[in-house]
Order: sequence, then structure tokens, then C-alpha cells
Amino acid sequence: MSLPSKENFSEWFHEIIQNAEIMDVRYPVKGLYVWFPFGFKLRQLVYSKLREIMDREHHEVYFPALIPETELGKESEHIRGFEDEVYWITHGGLSPLEVKLALRPTSETAMYPMFKVWIRTHSDLPLRVYQIVNTFRYETKHTRPLIRLREITSFKEAHTAHRNYEEAEEQVRKAIGYYKEFYDFLAIPYMVIRRPDWDKFPGAVYTIAFDTIMPDGRSLQIGTVHHLGENFARTFEIKYEALDGNHYFVHQTCYGISERCIASLISIHGDDLGLVLPFEVAPIQIVVIPILYKGKEERVLEFAKELIEKLKGFRVVFDTGEDRPGAKYYKWELKGVPLRFEIGPKEAERREVIVSFRDERKKFSIPIEEIDEKKIKLWGDEMRDRLRKKAVEAILAKIKFVKEISELSENVKNFVVIMHLCKSKNCGEEIENFGGKLLGWLEEIPDFIDHSAEGKCIVCGDKGFLAVSARSY
Repeated sequence: MSLPSKENFSEWFHEIIQNAEIMDVRYPVKGLYVWFPFGFKLRQLVYSKLREIMDREHHEVYFPALIPETELGKESEHIRGFEDEVYWITHGGLSPLEVKLALRPTSETAMYPMFKVWIRTHSDLPLRVYQIVNTFRYETKHTRPLIRLREITSFKEAHTAHRNYEEAEEQVRKAIGYYKEFYDFLAIPYMVIRRPDWDKFPGAVYTIAFDTIMPDGRSLQIGTVHHLGENFARTFEIKYEALDGNHYFVHQTCYGISERCIASLISIHGDDLGLVLPFEVAPIQIVVIPILYKGKEERVLEFAKELIEKLKGFRVVFDTGEDRPGAKYYKWELKGVPLRFEIGPKEAERREVIVSFRDERKKFSIPIEEIDEKKIKLWGDEMRDRLRKKAVEAILAKIKFVKEISELSENVKNFVVIMHLCKSKNCGEEIENFGGKLLGWLEEIPDFIDHSAEGKCIVCGDKGFLAVSARSY
């Protein structure tokens, strides 16, 4: 079965999720999906990089999924931000609960009562922890695997506490650096955007988001970083004793990434044939396909086994199945296997291997003696560079810079729009009247956007800064 063209992105995404065995969409609850073994392996490999980054400075923890209504309701602004999305547990068996329990929509109100217990003096700071857990939100819009779910199965959330605002601010900068490293590793282009004050995380001083652009021209939020100031500390009475003997509220940050990182990986790099995966995170990195002719099988298989012996340390499949070579090519291209080695009788005789990369789909021969770990890792790095270059080109085709407000309504239908905009709410709301969501202002200008940081606001003419408007998931 062939995939729809990626130009029909919605249908293509639905089909590739199922046919490449990322997630099974047939679970009988709307908005809940099942990870296939192949998809879960991809998830493990991607999140192992995220864990490696987090583990440098954080400790991994696990907090319960159930949050008492009394705790969830303490931070009024925070709960208002989630009140339409919370799943409530009202009974234990047949008995009504005295205090309702919420399935965590996010974990601030689960963690911070414990932070109050853990933090006593300045020596307990900074506190940096993270967890990778499921969160639940009663999503009423159109659900979509990996993008819009009722159970987010892979939510990495980090929470930190510091002595003062400046130290928390420094942590925000570090968090942005962590996420840049993570998405650079996946070869996914992104924009770092400061959300408008009226669209920040409930309870935050400010919110920084990572957004990328999907093949249909819509933006996808793939990470957030929040400076919480003292807001939650005051609610949950999280204080520390300083060297001067006085007690002060801590200043906090939190930052999260969900399986939308997998959605962006699949969507941005994939093509009409299936997945295209960076070498480091591909569940199967190399497939070896022997081309067998009657009477010459033994020599080919022996040479193939010699090759496989050189590939120890990589995730390799030796495909000796009965399918014709073309069917095998299609199967492993659908799965996004980065590197394919083919060996026929002529190659075995010449002690050569035919090499093909998933992203280029062109073949060349190389002596088996030249294939080693260093060479393969170099090929993987070169492939990641090619993937990012191609992704940037695709994203640039979806971006439009506008100088006049009259250009907005037509362009926001098909593009992510960049413009100069002042930071007043009135002008921000005016932008959203033209059909796109104001994502905010570029915190830093990415290397693929070539426009001056400052200019005249396209609404009022005052000093403006590069802002982004888009149709969003």
C-alpha cells in the first residue's frame, strides 16, 4: 500500500502513523492511542537524548498522577487555565471521594507542596528535577496522534527553584539552550518566541515557546519554557532561610516537551515514501539486503555475514526474507532506515558493497575494507546536515514577511507570517482579526530569517519588533 502524497499532509500524516507502525489509532477511546513497538523504540531513542541533556544538571523524579482538588485549586490563575480540560475522579470504587482527584493536566500543583517540604535553607537551592510522565487533558478539538491528545503519554517536564529572580532567569536561558541542542540534534528548524502576556502559561511571569512549521504551513508548538517568579512559591509557601537568617520565597521555572517532538520529526523529514529518520534515532539504522541468485546464494550470504560482523554496535537488520528486492526496499524506506547495503554475486566477487542513503536514494559502491564505525558515523552526521538543510528550505517556502497590514488576511491562510509589531495588546488583538494566531515576538532571530529585528509596527506605526502570526495546531 502506497502513502498519499505529502502535499495532502493531513491524510499523509494519518497514514504514515499507522503504516510505519508509530501509533495504532484504533484504540476505542477518542484521543488515546497505542504505541507500536517500532514507534515506541523511536520514542525511546529520541527521549534518551532528552534525558542525557537533562541529566547533566537535573535529577529525574516521579510524582503521582492524582492531584487533590484542594491543591489544584490553590493557584487560581493556574487552575483557570486548565479548568475546561481536567479529568476528575469522583469515586473510589462505589464510594464518593471526600476530595475529588484530578488526573494531572501538568504537575506544578502536584510537585510544589513537596517542594515546600524539601526546601528549608539556601543550601537546598538550586533545586532542579524533571520527570517524563503521562498527562491528561480533555481536548475537545479535533484530536490527532502525537499532536493533539487526551492522554499525552510522554511529557517531559522540568521544575526548578532558585534564590532570586536573576538565578531563575539564568535557568530560563539554560533551558532554551537545552532545547536548542535537542532540536538541532533532530535536525528540526525552530523559532524561539516570547508569547504575548495575554497568552502566557497560567501563573507564569512570562513564557518562551519553541515553534516549528509543519508541511501544511501551520505552526506547531514543540516546547515551552516558563519563568514563574514567586507566583507559585507564594501560593504553596515555598520559602528558604538565607544566610542573614531571614526567610524568602523561592523563584521558580518550569519547561516541557511532549511527543510533539516525534510529530515534528516525522512530519518535517518524511516524504511520499515514508519516514526519513536521522541516523542516531532510527530504530533500525542499517538494513543489509542480499540479492540472491540460484546457485550463488552461499557466496553472497557469507560475504553479507562478513559485512554484518563489521557493523556491530549499530542497529542492523539482515533481511533474508523471501520478498523480492523491490518489496524489501519499499518496506525499509517506509520505516525510514537511513542506510541500506545491498550485496549481489558481482559485489561478493569484487568484495564491494552497494550503499544507498534514505534521504538521497542514490547508489554507489565501496570496498568492504573501507566500511568501519568511523565511516558510518560520518555518514550519519552528513545525513543530519542534509536533513536540516532540506527542512530549512521547506520551512522558508512557508514563511512570508509582510510590511502592510492589508497583506495579512491573504498570506496567513497559507503561510507563517513574519512582521514588525509593537507589544501592545490592542495591536496584537488587531493582528488576530485577520485569521492567524499571534504566536508572539522572536526572542532571537534564527539563521533562516533575514530581516531586521526592529521596524515600524504594521498596525500603529510605532516601534515594532519581529513578530509571528500563523494558523496553529
